[in-house]
Amino acid sequence: MDVITDFYDVQVKQWPSHGRQILAYFDDLSILVYQAYRHSIGRFAIEHGCFGGPDYSFSRMSWIKTNFLWMMYRSGWGTKEDQETILALRLSRSFFDTILESAVPSTYDPELFSSHTAWKDAVEASDVRLQWDPDHSPSGTKLERKAIQLGLRGAMLEAYASKEILEVIDLTDFVASQRPYVNSGVDLRMPVEDVYIPSSIKACERVRIHSVDGSFNETTQ
Repeated sequence: MDVITDFYDVQVKQWPSHGRQILAYFDDLSILVYQAYRHSIGRFAIEHGCFGGPDYSFSRMSWIKTNFLWMMYRSGWGTKEDQETILALRLSRSFFDTILESAVPSTYDPELFSSHTAWKDAVEASDVRLQWDPDHSPSGTKLERKAIQLGLRGAMLEAYASKEILEVIDLTDFVASQRPYVNSGVDLRMPVEDVYIPSSIKACERVRIHSVDGSFNETTQ
């Protein structure tokens, strides 16, 4: 598994406790996103380095997450039906920021749109849906910090699933090895995550991430 991990109780001390935050595993060029699938879809992706096969649908919206613990909450640490295979997908940061630039929130935001009609028109025109959901502790406790979830469809899903994935990493066995430590959080390891700030001003403005002080972050790194 080509992913650096560290103890949860070490990492959590460094993370913001509230606000809209993109916590992610990333380097100068790439970023990981997570998805959970049934075995047949996951196995195809692992073997081919992209998505496809008889069980994968390009006509449905596909959701990606950057927060490992939110993915674990959503999949029940890989125990929920059809979510047993946990994948980390490595994307270029430039492509991920392109996804963010196209994102339209699932609910109306008057700070971004002048009217409900303008928002609905944007939803129809965009291939990326944005949701901010409560992040969760390893045991599933809801937190004040928000985690990002991005729904892809149409041309964006086609690009993501077929061309833009740099690496498919199977985390299934790693996730299973960490389940005994979930309830206490002690000795639990997870991928190393830090706050990610897009290099694109447009992406920052579109997703309205928070700075640590609670204000919206419209700067780039």
